[in-house]
Amino acid sequence: MNTTTTAAVTLTADFIEKTEQEVTPHWGELGWVTYKRTYARWLPDQQRSEEWPETVKRVVEGNINLDPRLHTDNVDAQVVADLTEEAQRLFKLIYGLAATPSGRNLWISGTDYQHRNGDALNNCWFVAIRPQAYGDSHIVPSYLKPDQIAASMPFSFMFDQLMKGGGVGFSVTPANVKQMPQVDQSVDLTIVIDAASASYDASVALGAVDRSTWMHSHSLADARYYRLPDTREGWVLANANMIDAHFNGSNPDHKTQVVLDISDIRPKDAPIHGFGGTASGPMPLVEMLFDSNQILNDAVGRKLTAVDCTDLGNMIGKTVVAGNVRRSAELALGGAEDDDFITMKQDKDKLYHHRWASNNSVAVDSQFNDYQPIADSIQHNGEPGIVNLELSKNYGRLADGRQEGIDGAVEGTNPCGEISLSNGEPCNLFEVFPSVAEEQGWDLEAAFGLGARYTKRVTFSHYDWEVSRKAIQKNRRIGVSMSGIQDWILKTFKQRVVTGFEAKKDAVTGKTIMQPIYNQAAVKRVNDLYQAVVQADKDYSKTLGCQPSIKHTTVKPSGTVAKLAGVSEGMHFHYARYLIQRIRFQDSDPLLPALKACGYKVEPDVYSQNTMCVEFPVKAAHADEAAFASAGEVPMAEQFATQAFLQTYWSDNAVSCTVTFQPEEGQDISSLLTQYRNTIKSTSLLPYSGADFKQAPKEPIDEATYRQHRAQITGDVATTFAKMTGHHDQKDIELVDQSDCASGACPIR
Repeated sequence: MNTTTTAAVTLTADFIEKTEQEVTPHWGELGWVTYKRTYARWLPDQQRSEEWPETVKRVVEGNINLDPRLHTDNVDAQVVADLTEEAQRLFKLIYGLAATPSGRNLWISGTDYQHRNGDALNNCWFVAIRPQAYGDSHIVPSYLKPDQIAASMPFSFMFDQLMKGGGVGFSVTPANVKQMPQVDQSVDLTIVIDAASASYDASVALGAVDRSTWMHSHSLADARYYRLPDTREGWVLANANMIDAHFNGSNPDHKTQVVLDISDIRPKDAPIHGFGGTASGPMPLVEMLFDSNQILNDAVGRKLTAVDCTDLGNMIGKTVVAGNVRRSAELALGGAEDDDFITMKQDKDKLYHHRWASNNSVAVDSQFNDYQPIADSIQHNGEPGIVNLELSKNYGRLADGRQEGIDGAVEGTNPCGEISLSNGEPCNLFEVFPSVAEEQGWDLEAAFGLGARYTKRVTFSHYDWEVSRKAIQKNRRIGVSMSGIQDWILKTFKQRVVTGFEAKKDAVTGKTIMQPIYNQAAVKRVNDLYQAVVQADKDYSKTLGCQPSIKHTTVKPSGTVAKLAGVSEGMHFHYARYLIQRIRFQDSDPLLPALKACGYKVEPDVYSQNTMCVEFPVKAAHADEAAFASAGEVPMAEQFATQAFLQTYWSDNAVSCTVTFQPEEGQDISSLLTQYRNTIKSTSLLPYSGADFKQAPKEPIDEATYRQHRAQITGDVATTFAKMTGHHDQKDIELVDQSDCASGACPIR
């Protein structure tokens, strides 16, 4: 594929200037600040970060030029004209914040990094933890043939994607883990570093040894030696070398000494080109390699367990977080009857050391009915979540009935649970904010259709791993989401989508359940929008001569992206009618003086050094509506029913939902999980918390307190910032604690 960075389709300055005059971005209360610190890229030639029109131009051009018709020897002029017109419509849609692609696309689309790293446009991935071949991939250990299966491969895939900024779901269900081979031998791991390295002292303190001294007194003849290049791939291959040395199939010489040379790895705080940020130095890697090697040494003579494999994945996640580029997002999917897996976070020492790095869920089917132990665990620590793989394999939307094997290769989900995925497959997301789109005069069918085409083009990226290329070419899976759902439903239908409940008898359990009654106008409208997405994909697929997408729609958690437009996050209810939203900044952030000048309360963070905490008073959209309910008010049963509505009539993938519950509702978790076992593909639950601790991220307040705080704000941050700095920003400053999901599971970008 031609990966030239010269766009065949461009947006002119005249068009962009005209759009700026005609369209006003729908910034939320925290929108512009969140954008500036999360998605505005640094422009080195101008020594400032992007402005919103520049970001949208970059993103749209990066996407539209993925159309494969532009990568032929003779490009049809009419194709260029048509795609230019589509690019203009996309620009207006995204610039106005009536819709956005995923946060990953906002950050990466249209950059050189997109062209160098084919996986860059996808937020999250899934991999099954079982021996696999690396195949025709950009990473293949030198001691393996491409078609040779190895225990290291899924961990290498995970490590690579996490370091490229993706989240990774991984399956340690019994069917996968039992395929892992017995650990054959203990490995004596030595990590050497040259005395000239700036990381020498810190690495030696963690167990590395002086390179010259070790080499002088040892021979490499009987060791597996690998000198890491200063690349992401080098870290991945170092871990693979260590893992594979434990297994006879990937270590036929039975060498028990592994020597990893980290002398060339750049030091702490050195810049990372491409994705951005600064380096951690090799120290987190040193710690991970020793810890992971110990897990494997402890398993000699037996097969790895689900807990062992999760620990190895968590060690990787912990290392990526320490890498100072981004937070790591992992979801470990285990067996519903694997008590060791379900209770593994009860070991507090290991939880604080590394097991915090994944959200854990269990795989069930519709016949599973023993939800009480799971419900008890959820009440104690909010885990595990539930993933029904049987529903994902055999159903799109529930309204369309069972379609045996429609998505039969599904084995797990991304970390937020909105997309069921096959091995090696990524999620591919775009979301429309229907209430904003209608305000700005968009036909919703057209807006959602543009989202379908945007995501379809992403599937034509060049992917680094063979396992991913095969899954993407087979499925062409897209995930067009809607967000601000509660806002749109209240605005459009003047009531919440669940209008009541009626008593019914469960045909299997014989127990009485309260079945939801839905607003039928909402059912019809959501169904119409779903059909528009499917038709747009069908038409574009025919044009491109490729497979129609196996599934099309989803509800993502949204989080950071929803903050841009100030809408409710995904399907979730607003956290409170009125609240203080606290955002943390590095204390050197040049936005802080502008925020202070505008009247926002800025104070030192009580938990972290060199960090400032800023308070933003927020009023939920439609808080004055009679039918409004916040997450602190709406019953848990109604949240389940709302998720079921979206799974039935909108999403043929899945629906990301974190159900919040009050203490007195905990006793109903098991019965509700049982009731919706045939309807909900994945879900998680957390207790609702208000201002339970000092400087809580979200603190519910009353209307009077909101008005008091709002009256203290006297200026617009964007305007004030421009006057104070002349738009000259600082590089590599970002919000400290933003996440792209309600549960904090997904990456910042």
